[in-house]
Amino acid sequence: MKDQLSDRINSLPVSATLAMAAKARELREQGKDIIGLSLGEPDFNTPDFVKDAAIQAINDNYNGYTPVDGYVELKDAVIYKFKRDNNLEYTRDQIVVSTGAKQSIANVAMVLLNKGDECILPAPYWVSYAAIVQLAEGTPVEVRAGVEQNFKITPEQLRAAITPRTKMVLFSSPNNPSGSVYSLKELEGLAAVLKDHPHIIVVSDEIYEHINYIGGHASMASIDGMYDRTVTINGVSKAFAMTGWRIGYIGGPAWIARACNKMQGQITSGTNCIAQRAVITALEAPVSKIQFMVDAFHKRRDLILELLSKIPGFVTDVPEGAFYVFPDVSAFFGKEIKGHKIENATDFSLLLLEEALVATVTGDAFGAPSCIRLSYAASEEQIIEAIKRIKEVLS
Repeated sequence: MKDQLSDRINSLPVSATLAMAAKARELREQGKDIIGLSLGEPDFNTPDFVKDAAIQAINDNYNGYTPVDGYVELKDAVIYKFKRDNNLEYTRDQIVVSTGAKQSIANVAMVLLNKGDECILPAPYWVSYAAIVQLAEGTPVEVRAGVEQNFKITPEQLRAAITPRTKMVLFSSPNNPSGSVYSLKELEGLAAVLKDHPHIIVVSDEIYEHINYIGGHASMASIDGMYDRTVTINGVSKAFAMTGWRIGYIGGPAWIARACNKMQGQITSGTNCIAQRAVITALEAPVSKIQFMVDAFHKRRDLILELLSKIPGFVTDVPEGAFYVFPDVSAFFGKEIKGHKIENATDFSLLLLEEALVATVTGDAFGAPSCIRLSYAASEEQIIEAIKRIKEVLS
């Protein structure tokens, strides 16, 4: 019955991270001891002070439909957070709260892109970016930066990728999957190119903002000349270990926010009432209240890099944020290991799953076909055992 489905869904790729997680679940159900390093999900519980706020909201009988673009009190908390952490000043009509940052990104793409409009994706990029652009009938344009560039594109690369059809640039910093962080100086270099193309909108995904090991986060919208043409995406999934609560938000030009509100009103309407009340408390709390998680991720990053450095063929840089390492594994391409012919990163990732019983994600899904992604949002014991298994299989 596939011919009964729309071309839109037939052409849409399955999320590689979710597909690998599903494959890992199948093997676990068969009794295999799978270590999951594939999902970008903190292994911490949501902080108690946030859970307490949710319980209070239930007891206060928050149970009705919410405003499409979010409770006023939550929008005010988002405004406070942007001012405190990013030195960005927004008003309520510039904020839209959505069911996760993924919906926030999709809203922006849907309201900005027409058929054939190009969206530049500095690669590696998060797996859903290209699919979201395609759903909006736009054309994804990859601009690749490898491990030798710390996975960050240069102004010259950006300039070369811009055409008369370019409508949008979509990127994340700290980056998923590489953990790379664009410095203020690097963002200013990209902004200098974009200033010659005032029609291009920048969508800056900053969901990993607080998981940062270099002591400072730079927002594209804070750069002179970029505020009125940048949409900043953020949320609470990663830094507050609230992936299942599904709250994301944007800050951006009011005309884009109004359009996103209109779009969302026909898709999901307002997001969960209890989650919204809890996020008010999360955003108003000092960032220091989640520092313990950041410190743990930092320690795990150093651990996994040390362990990977002892496996010949893995080429890594030092990620400055998020909780991923993104090694180049092309040294294994063309080899046969344990009866598996390794032609690409997908083959290599499947080898690790089936033989080492370690779930990773192929770099093909991120626009980086020479790499694989390993998440260290797992315990130190799991990380040590996972890399031990990988080393044994590859030896």
